[in-house]
Amino acid sequence: MGPIRGPLATALDMLTDALALVGQHGLYCRSQRQPQYPAMDVRLVMEQIEDSKGLIIGAMVSPVFY
Repeated sequence: MGPIRGPLATALDMLTDALALVGQHGLYCRSQRQPQYPAMDVRLVMEQIEDSKGLIIGAMVSPVFY
């Protein structure tokens, strides 16, 4: 993958693992008002991780690295 994309791919993999762990936690930490959804803090963490993954993917496909 190269000297730039390799570390980005590693970071992406680590974020994917973190997202899986937070998702598992979300099964047990439910909202009191909406029990079908994870608690708000869990949802916010998941959203931020997904946004971070999107930024890394965008950087990896950027023509600057070609």
